[in-house]
Amino acid sequence: MMKRKLLLPALLSLLLAAMPAMGGRLTSMVNPYIGTGGHGHVFLGANVPFGLVQLGPTEPTRGWDWCSGYHYSDSVLLGFSHTHLSGTGIGELGDVTVLPVQEPRQSHVLFTHSGEQVRPGYYSLMMSNGIRAELTATERAGLHRYTCPPDADSLYLRLDLKRGIGWDRFTAGQAVSLSDTAIMGYRYSRGWADDQRIYYAAEFSRPIAHFRNEADTLAILSFPNDGRPLLMRVGLSAVSTDGARANLHAELPHWDFERLCREADGKWEQQLQKIRIAPTATAQDTIFYTALYHTMTAPSVFSDVNGDYRGADGRTYHAPHHTYTTWSLWDTYRAAHPLMTLIHRERQADLAATMIDIWREQGKLPVWHLMGCETNCMVGNPAIPVLADMVLKGLTRQGDEALQAMQASAMLDERGLALLKQYGYIPYDLLADHETVARGLEYALADWCVARVAERLGQTGVQQDFDRRAQSYRQYFDSATGFMRGKDAQGRFRQPFSPFHTPPANRDYTEGNAWQYTWLVPHDVEGLVGLFGSEQRFTQKLDSLFIAQGDFGQDAPPDITGLIGQYAHGNEPSHHILYLYNFVGQPWKGARLLHRVFSEQYRNAPDGLSGNEDVGQMSAWYVLSAMGLYQVQPAGGLFVIGSPLFSEASISIDGSTTFTIRAIGRPAKGQPRDAAGSPENIFVQSARLNGQPYTRSYIMYDDIVRGGVLELIMGPQPSAFGSAPADRPHSGGR
Repeated sequence: MMKRKLLLPALLSLLLAAMPAMGGRLTSMVNPYIGTGGHGHVFLGANVPFGLVQLGPTEPTRGWDWCSGYHYSDSVLLGFSHTHLSGTGIGELGDVTVLPVQEPRQSHVLFTHSGEQVRPGYYSLMMSNGIRAELTATERAGLHRYTCPPDADSLYLRLDLKRGIGWDRFTAGQAVSLSDTAIMGYRYSRGWADDQRIYYAAEFSRPIAHFRNEADTLAILSFPNDGRPLLMRVGLSAVSTDGARANLHAELPHWDFERLCREADGKWEQQLQKIRIAPTATAQDTIFYTALYHTMTAPSVFSDVNGDYRGADGRTYHAPHHTYTTWSLWDTYRAAHPLMTLIHRERQADLAATMIDIWREQGKLPVWHLMGCETNCMVGNPAIPVLADMVLKGLTRQGDEALQAMQASAMLDERGLALLKQYGYIPYDLLADHETVARGLEYALADWCVARVAERLGQTGVQQDFDRRAQSYRQYFDSATGFMRGKDAQGRFRQPFSPFHTPPANRDYTEGNAWQYTWLVPHDVEGLVGLFGSEQRFTQKLDSLFIAQGDFGQDAPPDITGLIGQYAHGNEPSHHILYLYNFVGQPWKGARLLHRVFSEQYRNAPDGLSGNEDVGQMSAWYVLSAMGLYQVQPAGGLFVIGSPLFSEASISIDGSTTFTIRAIGRPAKGQPRDAAGSPENIFVQSARLNGQPYTRSYIMYDDIVRGGVLELIMGPQPSAFGSAPADRPHSGGR
């Protein structure tokens, strides 16, 4: 283990040294503006991979599309906040906001995008008041640099503790002067996270001339303009001001802004280098690396440099591992976490340990965990697939504890689970907040994951119990209509029924309708096919999904976006559906749709995402799918083969081996887009794995992480590849 750790920096140095020959720095391929317009809700600013500090501009909250604190359409700046969320459907955070001004009463400034510069780890803005702001960051600290116009007498910093983003509401705060170059304090708030606590320590590159507190929500600091930029470095902690100061001094002991920018860029480069694509010299390259960049915003490091962290019960703990926050699990269990098990294997043990810690502290695994607080947002038990996937892939040694945590979480009586245990499904007339079909389907797939871990650990009784529960999805299927539907306590399907409508009252689905949720059985696709009566009927229904047109009704959720018929790529429950064609031996149908999604729903523009980014999930779908892989089953490592966008993609496994997907016949850089290099060559004709014929339309995780080459011979017409029953993906463990 020690030798391996010592070798990694040397390997990284060799890799970075080789970059000019490999086409330059990948950070230059990232466009952070993608997703900052439309409904993307993406964070814009300076951060490093998986960092707690996400330092960037914060605008007034004007509606749903300002959930990250920034929307490309706006031009009003409230200041630069140290925490943000990326891609969520709820606005929150926005802690410790700093606004540089020439007039201390000025509470906002204007800006234009022509005055902005942004790249991984760096943000700069020339504001309407003539001050240039520059930002960069480490994991737990941020560095500001403010440059005044030459004729300005003074620079004022407004340190605003009251303002937050979206739901966030200030409850208490403090700014205390420690010396003429240092302050510290805290900010408490309630919102999506019901008891958020952030402590900060700030230091300045020259003395503060005047320091004034206005109540406990605003501090105004003044600095004479001596012609030099003013630097401000800020450390954060969720534990204490001492922790914030220790984090600051450990990660940012100097004032060298350019050095820190280089270091931030280097951290991003190191992570982006984990996947290398054959460049196409088109916008596709930028879209891909921006997507990969977006997958590394969260989970965010939450523990201090000394290992202390604030637990889910509000107490302070010490852990030998990094702990993490911002768990958007209902979204990310589908693609973001499976991607991480390929390219961030070194983080998985700490992520698993964090989840188990949360279970110990709050009595269940995280649902949607934010800043040490359980929000209980969204439905199901979405931590279970993520933790089960780590166990089944051998990425944590805490298998027994993980199984205990999963069992305990699945057997609670909250959020419809008591009704599930009593009836075998969740009756809509007995659950006040409804969404019973979505809840039930999510619980079923999570229960399947518990069964697979129990099977791996030899717990036969547990396996059998949860395999039975995993079949509860069948209770919601109405064979007369071919849809998953809500049922009451007497077993009657809800009436009236429309597969299109998503009414705010009596809603059986979460951010979707019956067309989208009928397919949410990724753990038992064969069983779902059986409910339709035959593969032919299943396929006919699946074909209909992509052409069906209907009215969602009044007050439908805004999340149902990115439509192809009723397939909604802008929201997560649809993300696996294109790959279901592989399970019935028709992967060529999925190939056509995949390339339609690639071309229509991901663009190199601020409005470049078809829905919320959702903390990396929308982008992770693109990264995996563009390489030609997707994990449909919620855990276990069966990756379905799709249709690659690039002629080659290489995944670095632990920095020591490489797995390459080579699509022979897909266009590469400089190739004419006709004949063998035609963009119509989207159908797999045949395959070879490490030089040997390969007939399956899926590949297992263990084969990928061993390294090697998967060659996919592509052509312009559908083929029989993957059509034989023995070559199709399968739902194991039933």
